[in-house]
Amino acid sequence: MKLLNSSLAAILLLATSASCHTIFQKLHVNGVDQGQTVGIRVPNYNGPIENVDSNDIICNGGINPYRQPVSKTVIQAPSGAEITAEWHHDLNGATGSSSDPVDPSHKGPMLAYLARIPDATQEDVTGLKWFKIYHDGLDTATGEWGVDKLIKNKGKLTFKLPTCIPAGQYLLRVEMIALHGASNYPGAQFYMECAQLNIVGGGNASPATVSFPGAYKGTDPGVRINIYQGLSGYTIPGPSVFTCGASEGPGTPTTPAPEPTPTTTTSTPPTTSAPTGPTVPQWGV
Repeated sequence: MKLLNSSLAAILLLATSASCHTIFQKLHVNGVDQGQTVGIRVPNYNGPIENVDSNDIICNGGINPYRQPVSKTVIQAPSGAEITAEWHHDLNGATGSSSDPVDPSHKGPMLAYLARIPDATQEDVTGLKWFKIYHDGLDTATGEWGVDKLIKNKGKLTFKLPTCIPAGQYLLRVEMIALHGASNYPGAQFYMECAQLNIVGGGNASPATVSFPGAYKGTDPGVRINIYQGLSGYTIPGPSVFTCGASEGPGTPTTPAPEPTPTTTTSTPPTTSAPTGPTVPQWGV
């Protein structure tokens, strides 16, 4: 009977998931709101990517005619800045509905990556080298997922930029992975958009990188998984979180995040204090 109830719950969640999508659509730098869709590559369609081998998993919005024109704004951010990525069900912003920022059925991790890019407004995003700066998976003690925390925070996810990476232009890829239908592949839903940053200051670190597509496989334990079976742990997809070393540039090294394992939770908690540094006013695309 327990198995039947779990299967029924999964079917009901899948039946309602089509109207429960989400979009990363606003960035805050050290508490300063940069404006709705300003400096972010957003699609018109709020649905997920399910093929981990597609180029669309890089920044989403690559599927014509669903992509909006690439924003011409590059958001200024100091190294070590507190970043808040804001998500909502559609591009109308906060609605207060039960599916905003995303339906609670969409359990899964939250992640953030950076990649150097010659020009953050360039059309082509293939071939970039990405390093992970944040992730939050499953707290096995409480059963709370990274997505649950996002919902509690009304669509806001907060983390810090590394203090030690070189200054320059970057794409910030913020991602949600919804696992309510992930018992088979394809089934996991990947939601991601990319913000265009110019990072000021920093150091000389050279983080190890991964490629998209390539960082995830359909057979990964964090991609193909039945979350209704009762989990003793969860392995967050992708590499470990990059942290600064003492010799890699200015600023205080960040606290290393625990390494993910199949039997333990892996979580980098959101920060609560904002470092000082220049901020920029809100403006339109």
